[in-house]
Amino acid sequence: MIYTCTLNPSVDYIVHLDELHVGELNRSVKTFTFPGGKGINVSRVLKRLDVDSTALGFVGGFTGGFIESELRKEGIACDFVHVPGQTRINVKLKAGRETEINGEGPMIADDDATQLIAKVGALSAGDVLVLAGSAPMSLSADMYERLAARAVKRRVRLVVDTSGPALEALLACRPFLAKPNHHELAELFGAAVLTKEDIILYGRRLVERGVEHLIVSMGGAGAFYFGREATLFAEAPKGTVKNSVGAGDSMVAGFLAAHTSGKPIEEAFAYSVAAGSATAFSEDLCTKEEVEALVDRVRVVRL
Repeated sequence: MIYTCTLNPSVDYIVHLDELHVGELNRSVKTFTFPGGKGINVSRVLKRLDVDSTALGFVGGFTGGFIESELRKEGIACDFVHVPGQTRINVKLKAGRETEINGEGPMIADDDATQLIAKVGALSAGDVLVLAGSAPMSLSADMYERLAARAVKRRVRLVVDTSGPALEALLACRPFLAKPNHHELAELFGAAVLTKEDIILYGRRLVERGVEHLIVSMGGAGAFYFGREATLFAEAPKGTVKNSVGAGDSMVAGFLAAHTSGKPIEEAFAYSVAAGSATAFSEDLCTKEEVEALVDRVRVVRL
């Protein structure tokens, strides 16, 4: 079973306008409301790719109820810890350029954190746990490490898609898959900007440190894959970018879906890149049909 963990989920409210006039009344052209958060995005894309998962994390209030209701409508199992307060609402205003207003999440008590750690402690050997996204300020700074330690003790395979100190700490757990973007990789190694040669150097270094599969995404410039047996580069297919949310999460889901079905690494990597691109080219997260329409356009080369 695949489990996704979202410590700071959200209701994503997408508002399209012809123009944004600050300080004046604005009327939307169209709006969308989605359950949000990186782990939740992974679960939603996995389901669209015919792979089941269970969503873990914290939810509260009517907004948390909306997230659970929407996920269950999509056939996604939920096992959230319920907390006082309201799950945050993130507003994304699209009027030419995109403006984001991220809400404040609920306070997470120590008892709530303990409940989530216990859920991870009940996973079985061979399960996959996706730790993705940011953590609320109310949680201890080592929350991801505590979850990862419990997962490793249970011989659960870790997937890591976070950044900063949390990413650095989780890499010590020798994750099954890690997916930083090139900015997060640069931050990890204290660099301002990375050339492709730098990415290759640092990517191989992380594999030497114990990461089993590493994908470094670069948006429209493509992506790198690093593993013990191969270093690969994929050019991203061309298309009109409509959506900046969830492309990286879709890459994680695409790789997991293809890898768990037994596809070779080159094909799993191509499927990952196709999934990320399909989400970038759509208003919501990608569908299986959109991914499969793009996968043959992803050119993977071995380095």
